[in-house]
Amino acid sequence: MSLTEQILPLAGVALGALTSFLVTSANERTRWRRQQSVRWDEHRLTAYAEYAHAVKELAARYQMLAAGRGLTTGPVPAEATPEALADISQLEARRSALSETLGLLGDTEANVASRSVDRCLWRLEGLARGVGPAAEQDWTEAYLRFRQARDRYIEHARASLGVPGTASGTVRHSASGPPAAP
Repeated sequence: MSLTEQILPLAGVALGALTSFLVTSANERTRWRRQQSVRWDEHRLTAYAEYAHAVKELAARYQMLAAGRGLTTGPVPAEATPEALADISQLEARRSALSETLGLLGDTEANVASRSVDRCLWRLEGLARGVGPAAEQDWTEAYLRFRQARDRYIEHARASLGVPGTASGTVRHSASGPPAAP
């Protein structure tokens, strides 16, 4: 056997081993990236959903206070008692903490949309508690802006998660609250 006849099979084995190593490494790297993406998407989904729920709950509480002040009709008008305000304060602290989580996990568009929702919520709070000039006491408009801001947030959150289509439960209701039951 000549030297060439001996080197060619060895070169073929070495090339095969190198190719196998490179393909396996690329597959492992792709699998790891996919696992990391799924892991962060799960956390992002939880953060987006918990924040959306928290702002919805706060808006409902503010609507109850606004109904108690005669600014709107609501399912259960409420007085601004110390207990009610303490409960709202706890909900606001939770919303604030969830906003921090969004800042860490959310994409830019969803984070910008959440800040808009926050501003709308603070406007609802001011109206519900009677803070601010009387000329700006338009609950219906403020509530509509909140719902629109929340819808934009949900759309951006869905896009961030790669969820196709539009959300079916976004604002298509009256500005004062959910639609009446048939």
